[in-house]
Amino acid sequence: MIATRIIPRLDIKGPNLVKGIHLEGLRVLGKPEDFARYYYENGADELMFMDVVASLYERNSLQDIISRTAKELFIPLTVGGGIRNLDNIKSVLRAGADKVSINTAAIKNPDFIKKAASKFGSSTIVLAIEAIKQPDGKYFAYIDNGREYTGLEVVEWAKRGEELGAGEIVITSVDREGTGIGFDTELIKSVADAVSVPVIAHGGAGKLSDFEEVLKNDVSAVAISSILHYKAITQFQSQKDKLEEGNLEFLKSGKKYSKIEALTIQEIKTAIASKGILTRN
Repeated sequence: MIATRIIPRLDIKGPNLVKGIHLEGLRVLGKPEDFARYYYENGADELMFMDVVASLYERNSLQDIISRTAKELFIPLTVGGGIRNLDNIKSVLRAGADKVSINTAAIKNPDFIKKAASKFGSSTIVLAIEAIKQPDGKYFAYIDNGREYTGLEVVEWAKRGEELGAGEIVITSVDREGTGIGFDTELIKSVADAVSVPVIAHGGAGKLSDFEEVLKNDVSAVAISSILHYKAITQFQSQKDKLEEGNLEFLKSGKKYSKIEALTIQEIKTAIASKGILTRN
């Protein structure tokens, strides 16, 4: 049995860690380096950094953050947002990333996955899929933080991505992302059953029981944000007055998002291990 990975996902806008709901309404939570170190020290298996405005500017601006992080934290780093070509991948990997997450560029030019996997290896290429459920119950892939419809059915696109060389797939339920109402297990299971590469579930975690439910499926990892961020944020309250840009209203108000149970990585690992699910130490 392969151990389940717990992967904190850090959405970044400019210099700040941000968090939204349905990938929108981004609130500033603090400095990504602070949260990354906290998660590393508390048992994160990997870290995922996403430049959430990269689609707007058509570039990834995380190299400096990744370079600083890679020098101090010795766990795999996945970087996504604005990865458009092979040179972008090379730059991010040189900065210290271990893997790249590709969504928009892969959908606009599927052959990009094949070329990237051939040059850098399939284990380096993560296909990111942002899924939205349609009124007829089908799931379709979107780009630009769930704003732009692509016409691609999610399972078929996941299968094609694997065939082209993607070594891993992260599937995000845009409908549930940031809500705390639980993973979309129907969506996750449909993708996990259709491919043989590792699948990472993302979007909706709000309480401990959500993890047991989604991990009953053939899922290799969970990428989580809110449930960890709203716990970690208490460690950095003294620094909130140093932040100068972005939507700071939530952070400075001291409010809590009541629909989400704030948890640590170790609390999650202990809970799922008690259910017989193997985790990494």
